[in-house]
Amino acid sequence: MDKFILFDIDQTLLESGGGGLSAMTKAFKVVTGISNGFNGISYAGKTDPQIIREALEAHGLSVNGTRLNRLIDVYLRYFPEEMASRGGRLKPGVLELVERLHQRRDRHLGLLTGNVEKGARIKLGHFGLNKYFSVGAFGSDSEDRNVLLPIALRRFRHQTGMPVTYRDCIVIGDTPRDVECARVHETPCIGVATGSSSVSDLKAAEADLVVEDLTDTEAILEWIASL
Repeated sequence: MDKFILFDIDQTLLESGGGGLSAMTKAFKVVTGISNGFNGISYAGKTDPQIIREALEAHGLSVNGTRLNRLIDVYLRYFPEEMASRGGRLKPGVLELVERLHQRRDRHLGLLTGNVEKGARIKLGHFGLNKYFSVGAFGSDSEDRNVLLPIALRRFRHQTGMPVTYRDCIVIGDTPRDVECARVHETPCIGVATGSSSVSDLKAAEADLVVEDLTDTEAILEWIASL
């Protein structure tokens, strides 16, 4: 049976070595004049627009589409250089798992990430991963992570013509927010404790499978095949 497997990016597939936050902080200073604008802002599992909105509100600034778009545009201008200089790294087991899934005709890869699409592609491109992910949903599609799965699924159906359902999808992410965005659509979810959330956190969020990282490729592939 065909499966559509959607990966989160930050702390699930990779970490950008702080490049994203650095670029966003520079953009915030350019647009608002405020240094260290994201101090105290939690960003795990949130979309880029949501993070920016919370930072603006924390500093008592009005939130509107023009300001949000300006911040994102400036962020994307700084980000390639920040990403290149900081390097980052892939999370353990990612490359083997993605490659093994990609080799199968009945396993289709996608993205479900809070990153705006251009930022996501910069991160994946740094590690040569864009070739695996032709479709997905992004923070640039909606500030609300819970509506991204329907967007990704609609795009996949349009791209392939396959009548896959939410139950044919699998979401893989590192935070309870990733788990929630799967559970609201009754979609299976793998929680991977390679970010700030622990195994206990992900179990409490009721991920269907919780792993320390993605290194046990065979066990993950077997679990997917069992669905």
